Amino acid sequence: MHTLVDAHGQASRSALNDPKWVRVTLTSIAVGFIVLFLCAPLVLVLYQAFSKGLDAYIHALSDPDALAAVRLTLLVAVATVPLNTVFGIAAAWAITRFDFRGKSLLTTLIDLPFSVSPVISGLIFVLMFGAQGWFGEWLLAHDTKVIFATPGIILATIFITFPFVARELIPLMQEMGFEEEEAALSLGASGWKTFFLVTLPNIKWALLYGVLLCNARAMGEFGAVSVVSGHIRGLTNTLPLHIEVSYNEYDVIGAFASASILAGLAIVTLILKSFLEWKQGKG
Repeated sequence: MHTLVDAHGQASRSALNDPKWVRVTLTSIAVGFIVLFLCAPLVLVLYQAFSKGLDAYIHALSDPDALAAVRLTLLVAVATVPLNTVFGIAAAWAITRFDFRGKSLLTTLIDLPFSVSPVISGLIFVLMFGAQGWFGEWLLAHDTKVIFATPGIILATIFITFPFVARELIPLMQEMGFEEEEAALSLGASGWKTFFLVTLPNIKWALLYGVLLCNARAMGEFGAVSVVSGHIRGLTNTLPLHIEVSYNEYDVIGAFASASILAGLAIVTLILKSFLEWKQGKG
Protein backbone atom coordinates (compact mmCIF):
# COMPACT_ATOMS: atom_id res chain seq x y z
CA MET A 1 0.00 0.00 0.00
CA HIS A 2 2.79 2.41 0.95
CA THR A 3 4.57 1.50 -2.27
CA LEU A 4 1.51 2.48 -4.32
CA VAL A 5 1.17 5.78 -2.42
CA ASP A 6 4.85 6.59 -2.85
CA ALA A 7 4.69 5.74 -6.54
CA HIS A 8 1.64 7.96 -6.97
CA GLY A 9 3.35 10.84 -5.14
CA GLN A 10 6.48 10.50 -7.25
CA ALA A 11 4.38 10.45 -10.42
CA SER A 12 2.56 13.62 -9.33
CA ARG A 13 5.82 15.40 -8.54
CA SER A 14 7.38 14.32 -11.83
CA ALA A 15 4.33 15.59 -13.72
CA LEU A 16 4.78 19.02 -12.11
CA ASN A 17 8.52 19.15 -12.82
CA ASP A 18 8.25 20.15 -16.46
CA PRO A 19 11.40 20.91 -18.44
CA LYS A 20 12.84 24.36 -17.91
CA TRP A 21 12.11 25.45 -21.47
CA VAL A 22 8.41 24.67 -20.99
CA ARG A 23 8.19 26.75 -17.80
CA VAL A 24 10.13 29.64 -19.35
CA THR A 25 7.97 29.58 -22.50
CA LEU A 26 4.66 29.53 -20.63
CA THR A 27 5.80 32.26 -18.21
CA SER A 28 7.01 34.42 -21.09
CA ILE A 29 3.70 34.04 -22.92
CA ALA A 30 1.74 34.99 -19.79
CA VAL A 31 3.95 38.00 -18.99
CA GLY A 32 3.99 39.13 -22.62
CA PHE A 33 0.21 38.92 -22.82
CA ILE A 34 -0.16 41.05 -19.67
CA VAL A 35 2.34 43.63 -20.91
CA LEU A 36 0.77 43.84 -24.36
CA PHE A 37 -2.89 43.98 -23.43
CA LEU A 38 -2.83 45.51 -19.94
CA CYS A 39 0.29 47.52 -19.20
CA ALA A 40 0.88 48.99 -22.67
CA PRO A 41 -2.64 50.50 -23.05
CA LEU A 42 -2.42 51.91 -19.54
CA VAL A 43 0.93 53.56 -20.25
CA LEU A 44 -0.42 54.91 -23.55
CA VAL A 45 -3.43 56.47 -21.82
CA LEU A 46 -1.23 58.24 -19.27
CA TYR A 47 1.26 59.32 -21.94
CA GLN A 48 -1.43 60.83 -24.15
CA ALA A 49 -3.15 62.49 -21.18
CA PHE A 50 0.05 64.33 -20.16
CA SER A 51 1.51 64.73 -23.67
CA LYS A 52 0.94 68.52 -23.63
CA GLY A 53 1.86 69.04 -20.01
CA LEU A 54 0.18 69.19 -16.64
CA ASP A 55 -1.60 72.49 -17.38
CA ALA A 56 -3.35 71.03 -20.42
CA TYR A 57 -4.32 67.96 -18.39
CA ILE A 58 -5.83 70.04 -15.58
CA HIS A 59 -7.57 72.32 -18.09
CA ALA A 60 -9.15 69.29 -19.80
CA LEU A 61 -10.48 67.94 -16.52
CA SER A 62 -11.73 71.40 -15.51
CA ASP A 63 -13.98 71.59 -18.55
CA PRO A 64 -17.64 72.00 -17.44
CA ASP A 65 -18.73 69.00 -19.52
CA ALA A 66 -16.01 66.83 -17.98
CA LEU A 67 -16.95 67.91 -14.47
CA ALA A 68 -20.63 67.24 -15.21
CA ALA A 69 -19.71 63.76 -16.49
CA VAL A 70 -17.73 63.04 -13.32
CA ARG A 71 -20.60 64.22 -11.11
CA LEU A 72 -23.13 62.10 -12.99
CA THR A 73 -20.86 59.05 -12.85
CA LEU A 74 -20.50 59.43 -9.08
CA LEU A 75 -24.25 59.96 -8.69
CA VAL A 76 -25.00 56.78 -10.65
CA ALA A 77 -22.50 54.80 -8.54
CA VAL A 78 -23.89 56.20 -5.28
CA ALA A 79 -27.44 55.26 -6.33
CA THR A 80 -26.56 51.88 -7.81
CA VAL A 81 -24.09 50.26 -5.41
CA PRO A 82 -26.16 50.46 -2.17
CA LEU A 83 -29.27 49.11 -3.91
CA ASN A 84 -27.37 46.20 -5.43
CA THR A 85 -25.68 45.54 -2.10
CA VAL A 86 -29.05 45.18 -0.38
CA PHE A 87 -30.36 43.03 -3.24
CA GLY A 88 -27.22 40.86 -3.26
CA ILE A 89 -27.42 40.15 0.47
CA ALA A 90 -31.17 39.42 0.29
CA ALA A 91 -30.81 37.17 -2.76
CA ALA A 92 -27.85 35.27 -1.31
CA TRP A 93 -29.67 34.82 2.01
CA ALA A 94 -32.84 33.56 0.31
CA ILE A 95 -31.02 31.15 -2.02
CA THR A 96 -28.68 29.67 0.59
CA ARG A 97 -31.00 29.57 3.61
CA PHE A 98 -34.46 28.70 2.23
CA ASP A 99 -36.08 26.23 -0.15
CA PHE A 100 -38.93 27.70 -2.18
CA ARG A 101 -40.56 27.42 -5.57
CA GLY A 102 -38.70 29.36 -8.21
CA LYS A 103 -35.33 29.13 -6.43
CA SER A 104 -33.61 27.81 -9.57
CA LEU A 105 -35.30 30.51 -11.65
CA LEU A 106 -34.05 33.23 -9.27
CA THR A 107 -30.51 31.86 -9.48
CA THR A 108 -30.73 31.86 -13.28
CA LEU A 109 -32.13 35.40 -13.42
CA ILE A 110 -29.24 36.69 -11.30
CA ASP A 111 -26.88 35.60 -14.07
CA LEU A 112 -29.03 37.17 -16.81
CA PRO A 113 -27.00 40.43 -17.19
CA PHE A 114 -23.88 38.32 -17.80
CA SER A 115 -25.50 36.63 -20.81
CA VAL A 116 -27.31 39.62 -22.34
CA SER A 117 -25.44 42.29 -24.29
CA PRO A 118 -25.43 45.65 -22.45
CA VAL A 119 -26.71 47.32 -25.63
CA ILE A 120 -29.70 44.95 -25.67
CA SER A 121 -30.27 45.71 -22.00
CA GLY A 122 -30.41 49.44 -22.75
CA LEU A 123 -32.76 48.82 -25.66
CA ILE A 124 -35.13 46.92 -23.39
CA PHE A 125 -35.41 49.96 -21.12
CA VAL A 126 -36.08 52.17 -24.15
CA LEU A 127 -38.88 49.84 -25.23
CA MET A 128 -40.34 49.97 -21.73
CA PHE A 129 -39.94 53.63 -20.76
CA GLY A 130 -39.40 55.44 -24.07
CA ALA A 131 -41.98 57.72 -25.64
CA GLN A 132 -43.32 54.82 -27.73
CA GLY A 133 -42.76 52.23 -25.00
CA TRP A 134 -45.10 50.31 -22.73
CA PHE A 135 -45.18 53.04 -20.09
CA GLY A 136 -44.39 55.94 -22.43
CA GLU A 137 -47.85 57.49 -22.55
CA TRP A 138 -48.29 57.28 -18.76
CA LEU A 139 -44.88 58.88 -18.16
CA LEU A 140 -45.64 61.68 -20.63
CA ALA A 141 -49.02 62.29 -19.01
CA HIS A 142 -47.33 62.66 -15.62
CA ASP A 143 -44.45 64.75 -17.01
CA THR A 144 -41.91 62.13 -15.94
CA LYS A 145 -38.81 61.45 -17.99
CA VAL A 146 -36.86 58.22 -17.65
CA ILE A 147 -35.11 57.64 -20.97
CA PHE A 148 -32.54 60.29 -21.97
CA ALA A 149 -32.42 61.33 -18.32
CA THR A 150 -30.66 60.33 -15.11
CA PRO A 151 -33.32 57.79 -13.95
CA GLY A 152 -32.85 55.75 -17.12
CA ILE A 153 -29.07 55.71 -16.67
CA ILE A 154 -29.44 54.55 -13.07
CA LEU A 155 -31.94 51.82 -14.03
CA ALA A 156 -29.70 50.50 -16.81
CA THR A 157 -26.67 50.51 -14.53
CA ILE A 158 -28.55 48.71 -11.76
CA PHE A 159 -29.53 45.97 -14.21
CA ILE A 160 -25.99 45.54 -15.50
CA THR A 161 -24.36 45.44 -12.06
CA PHE A 162 -26.84 43.62 -9.82
CA PRO A 163 -25.22 40.13 -10.11
CA PHE A 164 -21.84 41.11 -8.67
CA VAL A 165 -22.61 41.19 -4.94
CA ALA A 166 -24.96 38.19 -5.03
CA ARG A 167 -22.50 36.10 -7.04
CA GLU A 168 -19.73 36.71 -4.50
CA LEU A 169 -21.91 35.86 -1.51
CA ILE A 170 -23.84 32.81 -2.70
CA PRO A 171 -20.91 30.33 -2.98
CA LEU A 172 -19.42 31.51 0.33
CA MET A 173 -22.69 31.26 2.24
CA GLN A 174 -23.35 27.81 0.78
CA GLU A 175 -19.91 26.67 1.88
CA MET A 176 -20.08 28.05 5.41
CA GLY A 177 -23.47 26.50 6.15
CA PHE A 178 -25.85 27.79 8.81
CA GLU A 179 -24.83 25.92 11.98
CA GLU A 180 -23.53 29.09 13.68
CA GLU A 181 -26.72 30.97 12.83
CA GLU A 182 -28.89 28.14 14.18
CA ALA A 183 -26.84 28.14 17.38
CA ALA A 184 -27.32 31.89 17.80
CA LEU A 185 -31.07 31.61 17.20
CA SER A 186 -31.36 28.72 19.66
CA LEU A 187 -29.68 30.91 22.30
CA GLY A 188 -32.36 33.55 21.86
CA ALA A 189 -30.75 35.95 19.39
CA SER A 190 -33.14 37.74 17.03
CA GLY A 191 -32.86 37.44 13.27
CA TRP A 192 -31.27 40.86 12.87
CA LYS A 193 -28.86 40.28 15.73
CA THR A 194 -27.85 36.94 14.25
CA PHE A 195 -27.22 38.58 10.91
CA PHE A 196 -25.11 41.44 12.25
CA LEU A 197 -23.15 39.45 14.85
CA VAL A 198 -22.77 36.07 13.13
CA THR A 199 -23.46 36.18 9.39
CA LEU A 200 -22.02 39.57 8.48
CA PRO A 201 -18.58 39.02 10.09
CA ASN A 202 -18.25 35.77 8.14
CA ILE A 203 -19.13 37.30 4.77
CA LYS A 204 -17.68 40.80 5.17
CA TRP A 205 -14.66 40.34 2.86
CA ALA A 206 -16.69 38.69 0.10
CA LEU A 207 -19.30 41.42 0.50
CA LEU A 208 -16.69 44.18 0.17
CA TYR A 209 -15.22 42.37 -2.85
CA GLY A 210 -18.61 42.25 -4.56
CA VAL A 211 -19.29 45.91 -3.73
CA LEU A 212 -15.89 46.84 -5.19
CA LEU A 213 -16.59 45.04 -8.48
CA CYS A 214 -20.10 46.50 -8.61
CA ASN A 215 -18.76 50.03 -8.15
CA ALA A 216 -16.06 49.59 -10.80
CA ARG A 217 -18.58 48.31 -13.35
CA ALA A 218 -21.09 51.04 -12.49
CA MET A 219 -18.52 53.78 -13.13
CA GLY A 220 -17.20 52.17 -16.30
CA GLU A 221 -20.43 50.95 -17.93
CA PHE A 222 -20.78 52.13 -21.53
CA GLY A 223 -23.10 49.99 -23.68
CA ALA A 224 -26.41 50.12 -21.80
CA VAL A 225 -25.87 53.72 -20.65
CA SER A 226 -25.06 54.80 -24.21
CA VAL A 227 -28.46 53.58 -25.41
CA VAL A 228 -30.57 55.22 -22.69
CA SER A 229 -28.62 58.45 -22.14
CA GLY A 230 -29.20 60.36 -25.38
CA HIS A 231 -25.61 61.74 -25.18
CA ILE A 232 -26.72 65.15 -23.94
CA ARG A 233 -23.64 67.20 -23.06
CA GLY A 234 -23.47 68.27 -19.46
CA LEU A 235 -26.65 66.35 -18.58
CA THR A 236 -26.62 62.66 -19.48
CA ASN A 237 -23.03 61.96 -20.48
CA THR A 238 -21.27 59.79 -17.94
CA LEU A 239 -17.47 59.65 -17.94
CA PRO A 240 -17.19 56.80 -20.50
CA LEU A 241 -19.62 58.61 -22.82
CA HIS A 242 -17.73 61.89 -22.38
CA ILE A 243 -14.52 60.10 -23.40
CA GLU A 244 -16.17 58.85 -26.60
CA VAL A 245 -17.58 62.28 -27.48
CA SER A 246 -14.26 64.02 -26.82
CA TYR A 247 -12.31 61.52 -28.93
CA ASN A 248 -14.79 61.70 -31.81
CA GLU A 249 -14.38 65.49 -31.78
CA TYR A 250 -10.56 65.14 -31.92
CA ASP A 251 -10.12 66.43 -28.38
CA VAL A 252 -7.38 63.91 -27.71
CA ILE A 253 -6.14 65.49 -24.48
CA GLY A 254 -9.67 65.76 -23.08
CA ALA A 255 -10.47 62.16 -24.00
CA PHE A 256 -7.30 60.67 -22.53
CA ALA A 257 -7.39 62.92 -19.47
CA SER A 258 -10.88 61.62 -18.68
CA ALA A 259 -9.75 58.09 -19.53
CA SER A 260 -6.91 58.43 -17.03
CA ILE A 261 -9.52 58.79 -14.25
CA LEU A 262 -11.07 55.46 -15.19
CA ALA A 263 -7.60 53.96 -15.55
CA GLY A 264 -6.78 55.16 -12.04
CA LEU A 265 -10.02 53.60 -10.83
CA ALA A 266 -9.01 50.31 -12.47
CA ILE A 267 -5.62 50.37 -10.73
CA VAL A 268 -7.18 51.10 -7.35
CA THR A 269 -9.75 48.35 -7.98
CA LEU A 270 -7.00 45.81 -8.74
CA ILE A 271 -5.06 46.76 -5.62
CA LEU A 272 -8.14 46.54 -3.40
CA LYS A 273 -9.21 43.32 -5.15
CA SER A 274 -5.87 41.69 -4.34
CA PHE A 275 -6.07 42.89 -0.74
CA LEU A 276 -9.62 41.58 -0.27
CA GLU A 277 -8.73 38.23 -1.86
CA TRP A 278 -5.81 37.96 0.57
CA LYS A 279 -7.99 38.85 3.53
CA GLN A 280 -10.70 36.45 2.41
CA GLY A 281 -8.18 33.61 1.99
CA LYS A 282 -6.60 34.43 5.34
CA GLY A 283 -9.95 34.52 7.05
